[in-house]
Amino acid sequence: MSDYNLTVGLDDRSYPIFIEDGILENVGADLAKREIADRYVVISDEYVASLYGATLLKSLENAGIIAELLTFPRGEASKNLQVFTELSSKLAQLGMDRKSGLIALGGGVTGDLTGFLAASYMRGIPFVQVPTTLLAQVDSSVGGKTGVDIPEGKNLVGAFYQPKAVYIDSAVLTTLPVEELLGGIAEVIKYGVIRDFEFYTFLERNLDSILALNPAVIQELIHTCCKIKADVVAQDERESDLRRILNFGHTIGHAVEAASNFSLIHGHAVAIGMVAALRLAVATGLCKRKEAGRVATLIHAFGLPTEIPEGMDSGQIKAFIKTDKKSIGGTVFYVLPTTIGNVVITNEVSDEHVDAVLKR
Repeated sequence: MSDYNLTVGLDDRSYPIFIEDGILENVGADLAKREIADRYVVISDEYVASLYGATLLKSLENAGIIAELLTFPRGEASKNLQVFTELSSKLAQLGMDRKSGLIALGGGVTGDLTGFLAASYMRGIPFVQVPTTLLAQVDSSVGGKTGVDIPEGKNLVGAFYQPKAVYIDSAVLTTLPVEELLGGIAEVIKYGVIRDFEFYTFLERNLDSILALNPAVIQELIHTCCKIKADVVAQDERESDLRRILNFGHTIGHAVEAASNFSLIHGHAVAIGMVAALRLAVATGLCKRKEAGRVATLIHAFGLPTEIPEGMDSGQIKAFIKTDKKSIGGTVFYVLPTTIGNVVITNEVSDEHVDAVLKR
């Protein structure tokens, strides 16, 4: 057993996170022991399925598990109600019932979509996560947030629905496009800023090793992020209080992502959103300029974007901010750092400060 394995503690809904190099080939053997479902459907986008679908299906077959593969077109544009409906119909046509289960093989889009399918089909069937992107491994595969996008905003339709297990194979990151790797690093930086100064300095010291996907460094990185998220989710599963700190960079980031019509990938939008939040923190007197600059420098050093793309309509971005699912009664809440490792959740940010950041 890997030293990096851990558990998300949610009483009778607790579940393990396995972080091992090469674990993809052993998913079937572990699932067979757990007896989560009688049969499975693996949900994956077409690209990830071409890379790892056969390996996972073989692992399941070797363990005596009946499984089939369903795919959908790659990208955020597929995370919608139409694809959700199409996949639901295919599950019904395959005769999936309440003793059946789903396996999400892929990145954040696949995990969110599959999780929402599992939460909704037959009013709830079990599912497990097999994340293949860094962003999904350190963030979206853990915590039970599932959902799809609608024209009015990102993730506005969904459910809190926890997986039964998460299997993280760090070896699959070697096939991850650089753009996607960097998108995941944005979420990694987030964890250091919101919760762990020591981890943040680890990222500064190991920048080159992270970009080179040094196995030991990457496993340590994934484990730390998952541990932070597991601890937060265990205390606040449904984002009523503490869990909202995980939205650092996401309020403006999601709005920028939506305003780009999702041509900007999620992690890059989060990087832009984090820099915007840092500027709001300085403007409101919550954070010293030097401290904020240190974080912005690291984001830039990893090759992530720090500015809203030219030509993007600030009015449209602001409209998406107002409809963000984390808003309450029309009031927008921002997660702003005070020091590296500490943040506050506040609605005391003036429109003038927001406008200045968006028009910068």
